[in-house]
Amino acid sequence: MLSSKAKYAVRAALQVAELGRDADWVQVAGIAQREAISRKFLEAILVRLRDEGLLESRRGAQGGYRLARAAAQISVADVIRCIDGPLALTPCASRTRYGQCRDCVDVSRCRLQPLMQQARDAVAAVLENCSLAALIAAPGCVPLDV
Repeated sequence: MLSSKAKYAVRAALQVAELGRDADWVQVAGIAQREAISRKFLEAILVRLRDEGLLESRRGAQGGYRLARAAAQISVADVIRCIDGPLALTPCASRTRYGQCRDCVDVSRCRLQPLMQQARDAVAAVLENCSLAALIAAPGCVPLDV
């Protein structure tokens, strides 16, 4: 399940993308107010996105945050992975952090793993093919081939 923190991260990243189109620095207070997110909680989210290379930050009165690369090059999946980790429902279905489930006896005989991989692939296809720029242009962007 998508965490509230990840949803806030996507909303904040969209604000930074929209307001910082002209390479302006977007201030935390403005995002917090527009999105009704606690400033302290939002700051922690933005720091995480910065640490993962999606945002840049600058201190001072004229500082704030801006995208580290073009909005068309940052997918919704990139933002969610920064906060929640893998998109897969189970560790054995993850492409980025594969691991055997704790209660699994033999992954080679698991009947659920192929289904969980299909679910992961479907979710990833939508989220990886929707950039921040596309989501700004058309809320709810969905690739045509999914």
